[in-house]
Amino acid sequence: MGTWGMGLFDNDGAADLLDDLVAMPEDRRLGALRGVLSSAAAERDYLEAPEGEMAVAAAALIAAARADGTAPADPAHAPDLTVPEPPRRLAVLAVHALDRVLAPDSELAELWDESDGGQEWLAHLARLRAELAGGAD
Repeated sequence: MGTWGMGLFDNDGAADLLDDLVAMPEDRRLGALRGVLSSAAAERDYLEAPEGEMAVAAAALIAAARADGTAPADPAHAPDLTVPEPPRRLAVLAVHALDRVLAPDSELAELWDESDGGQEWLAHLARLRAELAGGAD
């Protein structure tokens, strides 16, 4: 797992997603995030770590872009990245994607479960999920 910290963006998958988003026009970013989240949420087989990392980062960006959002974006890795305010249905999709990342047949969940920081990582995801679920009514 290419990870350098506990943060939601501190991994290769998130960095790749951020690079892709920065390179595309702003009006295409929500569609790209929807695609990442949909792919993770719909995966019925084993969810590989890179897809899980991207789904977590996409969920964090959706939470940060909401008008009432308090989740941090990622200024350290993509200080100029802006994401338009997402519709509520993207918060719902982000919750489903996070649930999939946390499922037993998710490589990312397995890797964090085996690491010393697994409980802290789970706490980060629980806060993010609660933030998104609060706006997903």
